[in-house]
Order: sequence, then C-alpha cells, then structure tokens
Amino acid sequence: MSRIGKKLVVIPKEVKIEVKDGVVFVEGPKGKLSRKLSDRISVEINDSQLFVKRVSDTKIDKSMHGLFRALIINMIKGVTEGYVKELEINGVGFKAAVSGDKLNMALGFSHPVNIAIPAGVKIETPKPTQIVIKSSDKELIGKVASEIRAIYPPEPYKGKGVRYLGEHVKKKVGKAQATGK
Repeated sequence: MSRIGKKLVVIPKEVKIEVKDGVVFVEGPKGKLSRKLSDRISVEINDSQLFVKRVSDTKIDKSMHGLFRALIINMIKGVTEGYVKELEINGVGFKAAVSGDKLNMALGFSHPVNIAIPAGVKIETPKPTQIVIKSSDKELIGKVASEIRAIYPPEPYKGKGVRYLGEHVKKKVGKAQATGK
C-alpha cells in the first residue's frame, strides 16, 4: 500500500472541498483551485477528513494514489497560505519592472523582454534585480518561474543571468586561466 496515499488529509476549517464528476474543487481564503482525478482514484470526505482511495493494487494505481493525495495537499496549502518563488537577476544593467499585466526585463539583449503575467499569478519587483512571484497554484508558479529563468539562465563564467534566490551556480575558469598563461 502507498505510504503517502494511505495517510488521511485533515481539512482546515477555512477550506471547502467538493468532489463532483471526478473533479476536486478546493476553495479557501487565497482562491479556488480544481483538478481532474484519474478514473482509478476516488476521494471520500468525512467531517474534516479526506481519504484518497484507489481501484486496485497495480503499480500504476499505487503511484497515482500517492500522487493525487500530494496534489490535493498542495491545493489545500495553496488556498490557505499560498506559494512564493523568488528570482534574482545578476549582471550589469540587468533589471526588471512590472507595468500593468506585463513583466519588463532588460537582460543585455538588443531589445527589452516583455512577458505577459498569467491569470492567478502576482509578480512584484521590490528591487530592480529581484522578482517575487506569488500564486495559490504550485504547478503554475513553478512553470512561470522556470519560463522567466529560461530567458537568460545563469552562465557559468561570470554568473550573469536570472536564477532562483539562493541557487548556486558552479563557476568555471576562463580560457586564459585554464591554459596557465
């Protein structure tokens, strides 16, 4: 039996969970989320507890059992606390600013980079070299953060680029130092 899947989920008082036609709806103070369940997984709600059950004991069903429980836990945490990802920008003249529903970044290209901010995501720039992304959807916030980072990932020689806060980039020695001249 799945160790993660068999644990019960305690539903906080401020969260409402409803299951209709194979879709789980979670509503809380920070927003609403929904996710379609697999046909092989069912969800039961008793009082303030939620149980995730599977159809059979096949390997795929066992893995989906734990997966869907974890996804529901992430949805509950998202609508109560929310998720935050922070990015930092390193490089001379590199900066970011939010204007309306777009994130404008100057990353050393010949043109500014503009990214549309998707619905359900809030982006702030407390400093020109810091980007703070907030959302109640863990999957969406990770996708947005990785798309922003992918525009100019940190390079290994000078460390310029967009990186997650606290991300360590292993530096390489340059050509002149590698030859020993």
